Formats: sequence, structure tokens, C-alpha cells
Amino acid sequence: MALGARVLKTGMAVAMTIYLCMLFKQDSPVIAAVAAIFAMQPSIYRSWRYFLDQLQANTFGAMIALGAGMVLSNEPIMIGIICILVIMLSLKMKMEDTIGLTLVTVIAVMEASGQWDYALLRFAQILIGIGSACFINVIFLPPNPKKQFIQQIEAVFNQMSLLLRTSISDEMTEAAFHQEKRELEKSMQSLADKFKLFEEEIKKLKRAKFSRTRHVVVYKQLLYTLQRGMEVLDSIENHYFQSIRGEGIDHKFDEHLEHLIRVHEHVLLKFEDKVKKDTEIIEHLMERNEEFLETMMKACINGDDSSHRLAIVVAACYEYGLQIQRLDRLAGHANPVPEKENA
Repeated sequence: MALGARVLKTGMAVAMTIYLCMLFKQDSPVIAAVAAIFAMQPSIYRSWRYFLDQLQANTFGAMIALGAGMVLSNEPIMIGIICILVIMLSLKMKMEDTIGLTLVTVIAVMEASGQWDYALLRFAQILIGIGSACFINVIFLPPNPKKQFIQQIEAVFNQMSLLLRTSISDEMTEAAFHQEKRELEKSMQSLADKFKLFEEEIKKLKRAKFSRTRHVVVYKQLLYTLQRGMEVLDSIENHYFQSIRGEGIDHKFDEHLEHLIRVHEHVLLKFEDKVKKDTEIIEHLMERNEEFLETMMKACINGDDSSHRLAIVVAACYEYGLQIQRLDRLAGHANPVPEKENA
């Protein structure tokens, strides 16, 4: 069981919130602690955005609940009706992420039956919880989506290359293959989520310079190339073994996939500035890619209907090769941004 930074920071934010409530002599800091748990976000930008959204949502939620508590009552049916109203207003304002904590505010305020001082106290507790979580998130081990994204690239590539290398030769057991593929799909989704966080911070929080924006394009291509490799794996699983293949076809596919993976690995090392720049490798890749496409398409056209499914796999391999070539061009123009730029 891993103890991640976000888990640790959530505990710290809850502790800080309770201490602050004790400092201001506020009873029952449970609501403030719940707010701190909700407010812990995976990036600095999202923490700041969450704070602003919650400030707006909780303000109008507290006002509605205070008015309802004064005019109506705190009977369960009335609290339920007000909660429905607040949910509808939150959806209308496109603030879906704030609904949970806003409802906590509404229930806490309505519990006071319109006592504005009690309502203000509960509202202040929620702001203390949100503020504590944002403070801890920014000060203590601040999230670095870019660094996390780069670290995951190599791991995801290694997972994918193992499956591609063994998919045609059918070396892995079926159970092991499906287990590894499920893990790869989860890793790919996690990688896409990390890129989204990184893109948000660069474009919205830091008001990125052109150089940083250019690096977003490079990192997006890193992800896109891996996704195209994943499509090759999917096409093999869904179409390759369902087609009738001539003698030597398996060997040609196996050999071509091995070549694509080696070149992809070379480009990733080039991106990390670990190997010398060598244009001949990419030129050779494209020559082989074009030759493979032409040869295999002829075989598919001259075959029966089942061989047309093989054309889907060929097209996926060709697209994967094209994206490796594009990644190489981008990696040649932009190395990773130095860490001091992220400060």
C-alpha cells in the first residue's frame, strides 16, 4: 500500500483545519475537516480554481439556506427541497464539482433554522477547511504534473512494447496477456489525466511563454504516439488472428513491430538527450514503413474477405510509424523544459 503525496497532504490539511478551529474556539470542526478533504486537488491550478468556485457556490448556497431557514423550517422535507434547488442552480451555473460541499453548507446552515450567526460560523468553518487544503497543496510537496507525466512515459512504453513484441508470436499465456493489457489501459488513462493537468497549469495558471506552449505540443505528441501504439495492439487482438494469413506473414509483422518499437525507444532516448541525433534511423523507418504498407496491402487485396481484416492491422502499424516520425521531428526541436522554469 503506497503512501502518496496527496494522501499525506490530505491528512495534514485535516489536522491544520482542526487546529485552526480550536484556535478560533469553534466547536465541532467536522464540517471544516470535510471541506478540507473535498478541497485537496491534484494540481495547483485546480486547487486555486476549486477555491474560487467553492467560494461562489458556498456563498449563494449559504444565502439560500439562510433565507429558507428564516422563512420556512428545518424539517427534513424542506431541507431536501432546498438541496434539490441548489443542485439545479449549480448545474445551471456549470459548477458540478462544487455540489457536494455546497450541500454540506446548505444542510449545516438550515440546521440553525435561520440563525444568521450560527450560519456564518458554519460558513467560516468551510472556508477554513478549503483554505487549509489549498495552502498545504501549494506549500508542501506542490504537485508537478509535468514531472509525473515524464516519469510515466517510460513505464507505459515498457508495458506496451512487451505486449507488442509478444502479440504476434503469441508467447504469453492468454490470461497473462489480458491482465497486462488491462494494466496498460489503466496506465494509459492515468497518463492522459496527467497530461491534462500539465496542460491546464501551463496554459491557464502560468500564462505560458511560447517556449512552454511549444513543449505542450511535444508532450502531447508523446502521449499521442503511445496511443497509436495501443491502437496497433487493439487491432491485432480484434482482427489479426481472425484473418487467414499466408506463409511468412506472421514473421513479417513480428519483424516490423520489433523495428517500430526499437525506433520509438530510440526517439524517447533522444528526447531525454541520452543518444546522439541520427536522422538515418528515422529515414530507414519510413522506408521500411512504406515498403511494409505496399507489400501487405497487395497481399490483402489479392486475398479473400477475411484478409481485409489484416488491412486494418497494417494501417494501424503504418499510422504508428508516422507518429513516431513526427515525434522525432518535435523532439529534435525541443528538449524537456529545465526544472528551474517550472518554479
